[in-house]
Amino acid sequence: MTTQEEKTRRAELIAAASRLFKEQGYERTTVRDLAQAVGMQSGSLFYHFRTKEEMLVAVMAAGVGDLTDRAEEALAKAKTPLERLQTLCRVHLDTLLGDDKGALSVLLYEWPSLSDKARAELIKLRDAYERDWQNVLDEAAAAGLVHSDTRLLRKLLLGGLHWTIQWYKRDGGDSPAALADRMLALILKK
Repeated sequence: MTTQEEKTRRAELIAAASRLFKEQGYERTTVRDLAQAVGMQSGSLFYHFRTKEEMLVAVMAAGVGDLTDRAEEALAKAKTPLERLQTLCRVHLDTLLGDDKGALSVLLYEWPSLSDKARAELIKLRDAYERDWQNVLDEAAAAGLVHSDTRLLRKLLLGGLHWTIQWYKRDGGDSPAALADRMLALILKK
C-alpha cells in the first residue's frame, strides 16, 4: 500500500469510527463493526491503529482539529470583535450540529472512555482551540461587548454550546447559525 493509499484508508477508518462511535457508543462498537464498515478483516484494522482506543483518540483529534481549522479560517475573515465572537459561535455549532459532524460529539460523550495518557494528548488540542476563544472574548470585553470575567464566560458559553447536542433538533426550527446568534445575544451587554 502506498503512503497516499494508507492515508486515505486511515481517513476512511476514522470517518467510519466517528459514525459508529456516535451511533452506538465507543464501548458497544466492536472491532468487527469497525472493520465491516470499511470492508476489511478485523485484524487489518491493526495495521492502521494499534488499539481501539487509538482509533477513538484519532476520531477525537480529527474533531478538534477540524473545528480549530474551521474556526481559524473563519476568524481570519472576521473584522470586528463582534464578528469574531459571532464567527466562533457559528462555527462551533455548525461543527457540532451540522451534517456528518460526529467526531466532536464523540469527543463530548466518550471522554470518560479515554486513558489518562490519551486525555493528555487531546487536552493540548482542546487548549489550543480554547485559546482562540479566550483571545476573542478578551477582545470583546475590551470593546465593551461582554462582561470582563472572560475565563468564566468562556466556560459558560462553551458548556452551553456543547449542551445543545442534547436537545437540538433539525425540525424546521433554527439553523445552527441562527441558534448560535440567539445564544450569543444572551451574553452580549446591552
